[in-house]
Amino acid sequence: MAVYTSVSNDEVSSFLALYPESGRLLSVKGITEGVENSNYLITTDRRAYILTLYEKRVNPEELPFFMALTDHLAAENLPVPKAWRSRDGKQIQTLAGRPACLIEFLQGRWTPSPSPAQTQATGEMLGKMHNSLAHFNLNRKNSLDLPSWHELFHRCGIEALNSIEAGMGDEVKQELAYLDQFWPKDLPHSVIHADLFPDNVLFEGERLKGVIDFYFACTEIRAWDLAITYSAWCFDSDNRFLPEHAHALIKGYHQTFTLSEEERAAFPVLLRGAALRFLLTRAWDWLNTPKEALVVPKDPRDFFKRMLHYRQADLTALGF
Repeated sequence: MAVYTSVSNDEVSSFLALYPESGRLLSVKGITEGVENSNYLITTDRRAYILTLYEKRVNPEELPFFMALTDHLAAENLPVPKAWRSRDGKQIQTLAGRPACLIEFLQGRWTPSPSPAQTQATGEMLGKMHNSLAHFNLNRKNSLDLPSWHELFHRCGIEALNSIEAGMGDEVKQELAYLDQFWPKDLPHSVIHADLFPDNVLFEGERLKGVIDFYFACTEIRAWDLAITYSAWCFDSDNRFLPEHAHALIKGYHQTFTLSEEERAAFPVLLRGAALRFLLTRAWDWLNTPKEALVVPKDPRDFFKRMLHYRQADLTALGF
C-alpha cells in the first residue's frame, strides 16, 4: 500500500455517497506501506473502509479478475476483504482520475517480526487458499515472470544496480543465466497470491484474521507462491535466516496442502527466482520512485542477500 494520488475529504464524501449506508465521513488517512496503489483508511460514523486508487502498474481491465478472486475466496469462508458494491451493483468506480474501489476493512494488525506460530498459521492459510484456488476458473498472466526479470534488469542497468550494492548487477546477470537454464517448466500451475509478505497478513495475537492485497495474483507455478512466502517470512530484519520459522511455515502449509516430490526438488530454484523477482522490482522502485510520492521504497539489498543465501542452501538447510 502507498499514496501516490491525493484525494480531498470532499472527494471522498462524494465517493461514499455511491454506497448505501456507508455513513458520514469522519476521517481520511493515507497508508504509506507498500509500493503499488494509493490507499487510504476511511472512517465513517458506521464503519471503517480501505479506499484503493489503482495506479499505473495495475491494468484496469484486470480489476474484475481481482474482484472475482477475493469474492471466490470469501465465499469459501477464507478471511479476505471483498470490494463493496455501490447502489448500482458496481465494485469498480472512478475517483481523482483513477479506477477506485471501496474495500472491506478487516480487523487485526500485521507484524514486522512475526513469531513462528504466526508463520505456521500463514503457511496453513496459504495451503487453504491453494485448495480453494484449485477450482477457481479464471486466469491472469504473470506480468513479473522470468522474461520480465530480464527486461527489468536491462531497464535498471547493470551499473545502476552496482551503485545500490557493489557487485549486485553482476550477480543478477549471473543469476538470470542460471534461472534460464534451470527454471522448472512442468510443475502444477494455479492462481497464486504471489505477494504474501507479513504486511499482507493480519493477526490478533497469534490468530490469523485476514489476508489482503491480491493485486499481484496471477496464474503461475503454484509452489512458487510458497517460495515467495518463505522468502518473506523466514529472515529477520538483518537478513539472518530463521530456521524455526522455515520449519513452521512448511509444517503449516503441509497441514492443509502437500508439495509433491517434484515441487520439493525444485524448491531451491523457486526460492532463487523469488529472491530475484523482488530484488529487481525493489531496485526499480529504489531508482525511480518520485521524490514527492508519499511512499517509502523498499530496500532491494534485502533480497540480494537472500538470493546469495539460497545459492548455498540444500533442502535440509531450508527446513525440509
